[in-house]
Amino acid sequence: MKDEFEFINRIKPNKTHQPTLIEGIGDDAALIRPESGYDDILCVDTMVENIHFNRKTMTPYQIGYKALAVNMSDIAAMGGQPKFYLVSIAIPNGWTETELDDIYRGMSELAESYEMDLIGGDTVSTSGPLTISVTAHGRVKQDRKLLRRNAKPGDVLFLTGPVGLSAAGLSILLEEAHSDKPIEELTKAHQLPTPQVKAGLLLSESGYRIALNDVSDGLASEAHEIAEASQVHIVIAEDKLPTIEALSFFDKKNVLDWMLNGGEDFQLIGTVSAEHWISLSNLFEKNGQTIHQIGTVSEGPSKVSLNSKNGLMPIDKKGYNHFT
Repeated sequence: MKDEFEFINRIKPNKTHQPTLIEGIGDDAALIRPESGYDDILCVDTMVENIHFNRKTMTPYQIGYKALAVNMSDIAAMGGQPKFYLVSIAIPNGWTETELDDIYRGMSELAESYEMDLIGGDTVSTSGPLTISVTAHGRVKQDRKLLRRNAKPGDVLFLTGPVGLSAAGLSILLEEAHSDKPIEELTKAHQLPTPQVKAGLLLSESGYRIALNDVSDGLASEAHEIAEASQVHIVIAEDKLPTIEALSFFDKKNVLDWMLNGGEDFQLIGTVSAEHWISLSNLFEKNGQTIHQIGTVSEGPSKVSLNSKNGLMPIDKKGYNHFT
């Protein structure tokens, strides 16, 4: 990069969407106005080259898109509406200005579809690797928080869509898995995941007691987080896990491992009382969204089990962990 300030001016948005934005890029910090009747949501995720992505499996556009998508998924898991984001990027030699523009274009085009505004960040050089840290802001109506600790015995366990797709797609991109059938749906699930914002808003607007988590580190890992926070026993029914035809062309053992431990699908896993399950599923159908019952919640101790044709078996918390 020849000039940091020229680059900042180039990525600066030429329009904004959010009426609560007072001052965006151009001063020492952004200013946003609180919104009556809402709580603020703040989250941050960092993506590091050759750990979270590499240029063999993702284009610069896809890297930027995904860097924002993972944050939007966290906001969705809180039942919130994404509003603003900030980007801190550390750039090593070897990345061209065109590639950097594409990273920001990936974020910008995803943000545009949800009317999110870029309001600041930081741009620095580094000896490597490329590192992108995105901080996102959202809002959720007061008293509508969908927390992991909200699950209770007797609840239905649900999932908003199929999982395992991203892990399968990554295996294909790394040439660890092969199929002679069309695999674009799987690779796209890894490279351009869809944050389930609409589903999260429906869950929040339902007014029901709901525990919620997004599937970033793996279905088993996210189920464990709900079980631990709520001190309950979660049972996942293997035969109720939603799937797609593209996964049927791979070994069933691999597919189950991708589903339970693959992560980065960014579907939502949660619980709701059995009393409200039917009305919740009807609400989703009415709004063109999917939701699937995949298990149950019972009294503790806190753990997660898989109910399969071989009986009830404990599931370890094997999702992605940076320090194991």
